[in-house]
Amino acid sequence: MRLNFLEITNYKNVSSASYTFNTPIHCFVGNNGKGKTNTLDAIYHLAMGRSYFSAINAHTIQHQAEFMRIEGHFERNESMERIECLLKSEATKVFIRNGKKYKKLSDHIGLLPTVMISPSDVDLINEGSQTRRGFIDRLIGQANKAYLHQLIQYQKVLQHRNALLKQMGRYGQAVNETLEIYNDQLVFLGLPIHQTRVEYLSTFEPLFKKRYAAISGVEENVSVSYKSQLLEEDFGKLIKNTATQDRVAQFTTVGIHKDDLVFQIDGYPIKKFGSQGQRKSLLIALKLAQFDMLKQITSVTPLLLLDDIFDKLDEDRVSKIISLVNESYFGQLFITDTHPERTEAVIKKTKQAFQLHHL
Repeated sequence: MRLNFLEITNYKNVSSASYTFNTPIHCFVGNNGKGKTNTLDAIYHLAMGRSYFSAINAHTIQHQAEFMRIEGHFERNESMERIECLLKSEATKVFIRNGKKYKKLSDHIGLLPTVMISPSDVDLINEGSQTRRGFIDRLIGQANKAYLHQLIQYQKVLQHRNALLKQMGRYGQAVNETLEIYNDQLVFLGLPIHQTRVEYLSTFEPLFKKRYAAISGVEENVSVSYKSQLLEEDFGKLIKNTATQDRVAQFTTVGIHKDDLVFQIDGYPIKKFGSQGQRKSLLIALKLAQFDMLKQITSVTPLLLLDDIFDKLDEDRVSKIISLVNESYFGQLFITDTHPERTEAVIKKTKQAFQLHHL
């Protein structure tokens, strides 16, 4: 897949910019605060329907502007895709594909597979399970429409059940029949989500191990394992057995929304015992394995976005990543950096055509 044209208006700190992309590698270079990362984020936003860095839609509109707009022209397996994203203040985001507005934004996810590697990925190690579930869901959701729709429905039922539990706790109302309906719906939706996660992660781990070995250059027993309450007990029994616990807590304490990923090296949690180098290698391996899996399942080569990796990684790891780009396996690469000379010197080693975009 290729991005041929990008136009940005009022996206974060980018007032107006347009680019034509004619080469495999593109580097956005300039001082901090010039909009390099936000340009990369605009590409991600077009592909994924949301910002990589901002959870709140309104934060993507430039300060004092009334709207933001992004447009991209993509080439996907010989078909042309014109995607527009428009967001006005206090309005619903609009996504348009080839002149036709999407009814549901979720229908867009997966059309343009994309992988971002960023310094903020350290949150996958340091933050809570919700961050790691997000990684799983973005991986599977780009390749499996049924999974994405099931997940959306599960979250809706979960919100309703939690609201009911709060109501029961606040007013002491006994609405057991309604609670049982929500229980059945969560089980009905949660089981296939759980099974899909098991299947995808069993395919993902060998790809991850292979990438980690290539990046680290050392022999280490690295693993990514799936942690779920449903691996230990039937979901239907589990949710019934925790009914009293849920009423006291006033939220749903069990289910696939509590799943997690566990990262280990030589049997030890990387969060507690991993060195900085091991953590960096693991995070890059996770993202490159995500790239591998998306390409394998969708038969579309994802866009690869590398944000500020030259400042955050040592020269050896950067060289190994760039050497991977030399493979025809990779398609189009977008990079940000503060030092044009450094970027140019590294990219020239790939012997591939590239463009520097000075911001």
